[in-house]
Amino acid sequence: MASIILLAIVVAVAVALMGSVLMQSITPIETVILSPLEKKCQEIANEGYKIHTLYPNSNPDELLDDDMKRLLYFDDLWMKECVSVLSSESIFYIVNNVERDISYGE
Repeated sequence: MASIILLAIVVAVAVALMGSVLMQSITPIETVILSPLEKKCQEIANEGYKIHTLYPNSNPDELLDDDMKRLLYFDDLWMKECVSVLSSESIFYIVNNVERDISYGE
């Protein structure tokens, strides 16, 4: 009798696990919908990253004057309008999704 109950428990757990795997494979991954502020911050992060990629191994003093001003402008915007307002979860999501495939011929 105990072996029948044990077998029923094992079968129930196996069915539950297989059902869970099936549901995860069928259910699409939710796309995160960004708020207007988060979209703006994503654009700020993308622009700042573009400047950083132009000078990957440089000190800030080695940047061209115009690029230095743009970088400081974007850094200031990032701190005032994004970091000080958004949650840390939103900030990390934005940073992890910075456009890293940049072409400079545009």
